[in-house]
Amino acid sequence: MILGDLGADVIKVERPGTGDDTRGWGPPFDERGESAYFLSINRNKASLAADLSDAADRDLVEQLALEADVVVENFLPGALARRQLDAARMRQLRPELVWCTISGFGPGSRRPGYDFVAQAEQGWMAVTGEPDGQPMKVGMALVDVLTGKDAAISILGALVARGRTGVGAHVEVSLAASAAAALINVGQNVLVGGDDARRWGNAHPNLVPYQLFGAADRDLVIAVGSDSQWQALVVALGLEQLGGDRFATNRQRLAARDEVVAVVGARISERAAAEWIAVLDAAGVPCGLVRTVREVVADAAASPLTGMAPSVPGTVRRPPPRLDEQGAGIRAEGWGYFSRALSRS
Repeated sequence: MILGDLGADVIKVERPGTGDDTRGWGPPFDERGESAYFLSINRNKASLAADLSDAADRDLVEQLALEADVVVENFLPGALARRQLDAARMRQLRPELVWCTISGFGPGSRRPGYDFVAQAEQGWMAVTGEPDGQPMKVGMALVDVLTGKDAAISILGALVARGRTGVGAHVEVSLAASAAAALINVGQNVLVGGDDARRWGNAHPNLVPYQLFGAADRDLVIAVGSDSQWQALVVALGLEQLGGDRFATNRQRLAARDEVVAVVGARISERAAAEWIAVLDAAGVPCGLVRTVREVVADAAASPLTGMAPSVPGTVRRPPPRLDEQGAGIRAEGWGYFSRALSRS
């Protein structure tokens, strides 16, 4: 979808009859029966239903792949090789082809890849949730999203290299690798400090105060990332008892976490969240309301049909396709379908 947002013509090859599994991941479904989950990630694509076990369909997919700039696939090992549609053969036929394989757990693994499993196995759940609660997954399928972005980045890098050398590449990304890489500072804390990471709830292992606070009417977050921001917070909240040298550095505040959080939390509870946001914004202290998804989508450039606005400088050119919606045109015209469809519009 990211590449489509950036202007690429994208053919989504789906199994006949049922199509992409996410077409059935609901409710909710729209009035046409399309699931919200499918709609969220499939704009700017054309759908072709093809049975890779059928010789004619297999030949069609091969021809489309050999004429493409990029092929993205997430089949288990051996599935495409049995049909002579694997990366090695296709790139031998067309060396300039960029081929991207997305897997759950890396080359050769036959384990199906699901976001929830990757979050569990790659340490995310161990550090998400309340300190005395159960391990918790992130609310969105964020490993899936990060892996998709890693795939897009890898593809674009391969296309740049091809522009210089004329040779494509086989790039491979996985849910497991993307999730592990995303540990970032949490993983580095373990590498440097030696102690295992743990759950901090809505607090931060390295910064204080950097967490959730309850105002008189609703929750907000304060994210003090520097000592100068701390001084601005003390002044804005009128907390003279926290001023001076005792809590001047983040190291000192970390050592006195409970005291600092208790005093700040008590003051925040005295007034409405919107009032504190105005005060803290004026003081240059990073902060924000804890908004609901309904509040966010009401303010966003979002559509029940095409989803949230592109996160890259792109455009929404076509809605998510019905199963095989463009199949007849693609079978008749191949990639020429897109240019002729544009001329007809």
